[in-house]
Amino acid sequence: MNKIATSRSPPYETEDHPMPSRNYAAFKPVAPYFDLARGALGDLVDGAHFFDVVDEKTVYEVLYDLGWPRVIRGRTALMAQFRGYAKAVALRAADHLVTHKADGGRVVVIEYEVHGTILATGVNYDNRFCSIIRLKNRKIAHWRDYMDSLAAWNALTAPGR
Repeated sequence: MNKIATSRSPPYETEDHPMPSRNYAAFKPVAPYFDLARGALGDLVDGAHFFDVVDEKTVYEVLYDLGWPRVIRGRTALMAQFRGYAKAVALRAADHLVTHKADGGRVVVIEYEVHGTILATGVNYDNRFCSIIRLKNRKIAHWRDYMDSLAAWNALTAPGR
């Protein structure tokens, strides 16, 4: 598996690393996703955690219909959506990252996979994504997300264990 390794300290509390000033503990179940996305952006953005690099007026689009709004406007609204996601899914890994930079680093396209469990049923969840990220002033200004909708549908509708 290709996992993202960065030199920055993790944004989740551990024995060796206390929490940063902002409290992101509610997002720990989906930390692999946030760590992968933040790592993919590297030094193109400023901030330790994914939400530290999201602009207050960001636009986050999901081009699939599986329970999320198609367009989420603003960092606060995005955090609310991910709080719900973190209550429904526990990710154990995010990997197979491929990063493409365009427009002088103002656009980053990432391809990746996530692996975890649907908490309500115990069913395994494995999915593939492609995200197109537009940066402005060293923050995420726009995110457009594509995923394997069938993989998500299969995991969400499978009988529990």
